[in-house]
Amino acid sequence: MSTLDWGVFFATLFGIVLYGVWRGRGSSTADDYLRAGQAMPWYAVLLGVMATQASAITFLSAPGQAFTDGMRFVQYYFGLPLAMIVISVLFIPMFRRLNVYTAYEFLEQRFDRRTRLATSVLFLLSRGLSTGISIYAPSIIVATLFDWNIYATNVVVGGLLLAYTLSGGARSVAHTQTLMFGIILTSIAAAGVYLVQGFPQDISMSDALRLSEIAGKLNVITTTFDLHDKYNIWSGVIGGFFLALSYFGTDQSQVGRFITGKNIRESRIGLLVNGLVKIPMQYGILLIGALLVALYSLVPGPIFFNTSVAQRAERADSTTAHVLHRQWDAANTQLMLTAQDVVSGKQGADVRYRAAYDSTTRLRAQYRTFVRSTGILESNDTNYIFLYYVRTMLPAGLIGLIFAVVIMASWGSISAGFHSLATASVVDLRGITNTPSDIRAARWHTLMWAVFGIAMSMLATQMGSLIEAVNILGSLFYGPILGIFIVAFLIKRANGRVTFWSAAVAEALVIACWALNVVSFLWLNVIGTVTVVVLALLLSSLTALRSSPSQNEHR
Repeated sequence: MSTLDWGVFFATLFGIVLYGVWRGRGSSTADDYLRAGQAMPWYAVLLGVMATQASAITFLSAPGQAFTDGMRFVQYYFGLPLAMIVISVLFIPMFRRLNVYTAYEFLEQRFDRRTRLATSVLFLLSRGLSTGISIYAPSIIVATLFDWNIYATNVVVGGLLLAYTLSGGARSVAHTQTLMFGIILTSIAAAGVYLVQGFPQDISMSDALRLSEIAGKLNVITTTFDLHDKYNIWSGVIGGFFLALSYFGTDQSQVGRFITGKNIRESRIGLLVNGLVKIPMQYGILLIGALLVALYSLVPGPIFFNTSVAQRAERADSTTAHVLHRQWDAANTQLMLTAQDVVSGKQGADVRYRAAYDSTTRLRAQYRTFVRSTGILESNDTNYIFLYYVRTMLPAGLIGLIFAVVIMASWGSISAGFHSLATASVVDLRGITNTPSDIRAARWHTLMWAVFGIAMSMLATQMGSLIEAVNILGSLFYGPILGIFIVAFLIKRANGRVTFWSAAVAEALVIACWALNVVSFLWLNVIGTVTVVVLALLLSSLTALRSSPSQNEHR
């Protein structure tokens, strides 16, 4: 990067850390530290909710997801608006009326302590693992910039953001998320505009979209009903609804954001606006990835986007690398020629371009296999595609800002993750005493979960698309958790024992379905939720039948 880029990069990141520490001052009570005194306006709730979900994974991995698999991932969000309505009507008033610190306090009041602890532990496990994946995403950038070992970088990145999370708790998280997400959206929009303007002069936006469409990347809506297809309108609307309802309504990382609102109205507005803007925002980010397909059909592109890993692999086996690069040069040249034929409107150009594009796709797959054969675990470069574009195509200043922005996005979600984990473990496992010891305990728990998250980030180096990995992980737990809450709200005769065992069976079934690849991951949320509800209905009915004769004899 240029001197200007380095200046922008460091100024942005250190400015955010100092701002977070400053805004977190005065957190002297447990309510201040854990719920920001419940004083946040709706726009802070909105940006906090969005920033918690839209981590660096969103901005690094989503363009790469569209580049490799097309834009059909956007269907994953189709159930979200309806989920926001349900949460606003059902969950927010309940949490506010009970004045809870965590979502799981409600379950002890409704059932028993065992059900509360079991649900909280499920959350702690899923969120702890997901936060580890989130730490890995910005580590990719830092490791690339400084040529550091990725494992050492995980430690540095995970440790640095603790500065303001430990100091100010919920207040620091809320205020920094509000500022960061505004900068993030502006910067990503600028990158998108520059991408459109950066096409060769004779290429219009419609030409670029045409190339992406022929390559199969504008597949926004997929109507085929297939339980093994990860992204179609059915899995998006139904499975996505259950996943969003559980994530936003029962995951403490999100509940902790909207219970900081001044009142029910402010919390509701924040969530409902999120439901309106999330799909267009995600569509725009995925569109960047689809347009990168067109860009690298018109200008030379790499066979592998993680250049540092490619260099290591080529040092290990230069002969195979040389053969693959020679094949790539020929295929890439053919791709650019056929892309120009499409733009020129030559007859049969669409078919030739698709054949050339498929040829380059196969060569990229062969290169990933080659990387694995050298013993390198990081053989998937999906998360480096947008990063490569930023490094090689954007102007000085914007490069440093984008790098800083993606790291900030991760900080927003990771700090919320650390804070929500600490809140749940302190409140649900330890208990609130309303003394200064609560804040000390919360800070120690924050540190403990940071260490756990950093340890888990080491495993993320072996994963492919991070945006898929984090959602698959959530889907293993969110269904049973949501089922517990639905039983609590709607099945009045179900007790804690019935609900606990229903959730245990549902969790075992979800893990079995995932391990055996019975359905795609979004359907796991439906299976987990429905299993808990159905079993709770059956078991509570059987319990009622078994107890009724003795009651009659007594009378």
